[in-house]
Amino acid sequence: MKQSIPVHLRPFVARQHYNAYSPIDHSVWRYVMRQNHHFLEGIAHDAFTTGLISSGINIESIPRVSEMNEHLGKIGWGAVIVDGLIPGTAFFDFQAHGILPIATDIRQKTNIEYTPAPDILHEAAGHAPIIFDETYSKFVKLIGNIGANAFATKEEHEVFEATRHLSIVMESPTSTAVEIEAAKNRLKEKQLAVKGLSEAEQISRIFWWTVEFGLIGDLHQPKIFGAGLLSSVGESKHCLSNEVTKRPFTIEDAIATSYDVTSMQTQLFVCKSFEQLIEEVTKFGETMAFRQGGTEAIEKAIASSQIAHIEYNSGIQITGQFSDIIKDTNGEAIYVKTSGPSALSIQNGQLDHHGTDVHYDGFGAPIGKLQGGIQLEDQTEESLKKLGIEINKMMQITFESGIEVSGHVTDLVFHHGSLVLITLEECFVTHRDEVLFHPTWGTYDLAVGSHVISARPTAADYLSFHGEPLINECDEKDGKALTPLEELYAEVRLIRETNLPDGHHIHSIAGKILDEFPEEWLLQLEVLELLENHDRESSLKQRILDQLGKLSGEDQYVRLIQNGLDVIFDRRNVTV
Repeated sequence: MKQSIPVHLRPFVARQHYNAYSPIDHSVWRYVMRQNHHFLEGIAHDAFTTGLISSGINIESIPRVSEMNEHLGKIGWGAVIVDGLIPGTAFFDFQAHGILPIATDIRQKTNIEYTPAPDILHEAAGHAPIIFDETYSKFVKLIGNIGANAFATKEEHEVFEATRHLSIVMESPTSTAVEIEAAKNRLKEKQLAVKGLSEAEQISRIFWWTVEFGLIGDLHQPKIFGAGLLSSVGESKHCLSNEVTKRPFTIEDAIATSYDVTSMQTQLFVCKSFEQLIEEVTKFGETMAFRQGGTEAIEKAIASSQIAHIEYNSGIQITGQFSDIIKDTNGEAIYVKTSGPSALSIQNGQLDHHGTDVHYDGFGAPIGKLQGGIQLEDQTEESLKKLGIEINKMMQITFESGIEVSGHVTDLVFHHGSLVLITLEECFVTHRDEVLFHPTWGTYDLAVGSHVISARPTAADYLSFHGEPLINECDEKDGKALTPLEELYAEVRLIRETNLPDGHHIHSIAGKILDEFPEEWLLQLEVLELLENHDRESSLKQRILDQLGKLSGEDQYVRLIQNGLDVIFDRRNVTV
C-alpha cells in the first residue's frame, strides 16, 4: 500500500503498535462492536451490515489495519494508520485517493459511548464497512477531493490546533478536570475568533452532517449511515429518539448549521439517497476556488496564511504564501504577490531554475490583458516580435490595468503553444506611481496569463517545494506489563477464546472483581456472559447482577450496564 500513498501524505502515516493494546482496550472494542451488531440490525443502512463482513473487521478484538487494507484492496481502497487528528486537507486527500485514514488509538472505557478524539473504533468500525457500497464509495472520494482543495483561514488553522489539543487532553488518563476545562475554553476562544464561513468550514459541515452523522431514507423512519453514529453506542441509540430533531438534507441547510464535537447531537439531517449527496456536493464543488479561480480565489489563498498555489489560464502555476493583491477600480485583481520562498510550475512539475532557491524572497506577477485586449499567452514568437518582445531585445508593454513592464528579454518559455513566462534583466515594473519591481532587485520573471483559473491550498509540486518528507519509521512498541486489573481482563478473554470454561476459575475471578474492583462494570458483564453461556444456574450470576444493580444507581453507568445486559440476554427485557 505504501507505494500508492501520495508522497505529500506519507508523513502522516504512522504505525499501529498492535502489541501495545491492553486487554481492556480489546474489551472496549468488543463491547462497542457487540452493541452495534445487536442494535444496528435493521436500523443501519444495509450496506453497513453487509460491509462489516467484507471489511474483515473482527468483533472480538481490535483489527489489524494491515488485514483491513487487504480486504479494502478488493474494491480499490486501502487503509493506513494515522496518529490522531491530522490537518483537514490531508484527511480529505487520503479519501480522495481511496485511502481510509485510521487513528491509532482507542477510546478509554470512561468515554466508551462517545469521544471527540479520532480512534480506531470510529475510523475502522464506523467508516470502513459502508465504503463497500459502490455509490457511497464514489461520494466519499468526491467529498474527499473537494475537501482536499478547500481553503481554511488562519483563525481556523488555530481552531484545528485547539481541537487537537482538546482531543489529546480528553483521552489522556492523567488529565485533570481543570486541564480538560481549560482545553475546552481555549477551543471556544479560538472558535469565537473565526469570522465568516471558509471553504474548509463549509465542507467540514457537509462532511459532518453526512459521512459522520448522516441519516438516510424516510424522514420519519430513517436509517443510519454516518460513521459517528455507527461507531458510538450512545449516539446510535440517541439519534433515532424523539430527542433528536430530523431535518431533510439540503446542502445549504447543512452549511448553515454548526456542530459541537464535544457532545451528542440534538439534530440531524436525513438525505434521500447517496445519489442526492453526489449531485449536491458536485454542484457545491463548482463554487470553490479550485474550480472558479479569479480574485476571490486569490483572496482565499491570502486569508489562509498557508502555502498555496494559483494557476493562470496559460498553465503556469505560482506557489508560495500569498500576501497581497492590487485591484482595479472594479475590484478585480491585477497584480498578485507572495512572501517568502516561492516557485513556478507547469502541470504540477516545477520549472527548472524556478524553485525556492531562486525565488526565495517572494514573487510578484501581473494578471490581465495588454492594452488593446491582447492576451500574451496566445502569442507566437512571430506575433511577439510585432509587440516588441524578442530575446536579447529591450521590450516595453502596458497592461489594460495600467501596469507597465520594461526590460531586456533573456528568455521566453512556452508550454503547449502558450507563452507562460518572460524573463527580463534591467526590469522596471510599475503601477501608477508605485514601483513593483526595480532593476536592482535582480532578474524579473513575468508569469503570463490574462486570468487566474484556479487556486489550491497546496504547493503545485510538493516534493520540489518542500523536499523529501520525513517518514515515520518508529519501531513496534511492546505491550507494557499488565496491571492486576488488566490481568483479570486477560484471563476472562482467554477463557472466552478457548471456550473451555473452568467453573472454579470463573468463580475465583468473579470474587476478585467483586472484592477488589467493585466498580468495574465492563468486566462484570463479561463474567456474567460466561456464566450465562456455560453455567446458567450459577448463584454467582445473581451476585454480579446485584452489584451491577448498585452501579446502575449512578447516572454514568445505568445506560452502559443496561445495554450490556440486553446483548447478553439476547434482547430479553432484563433489568437491574
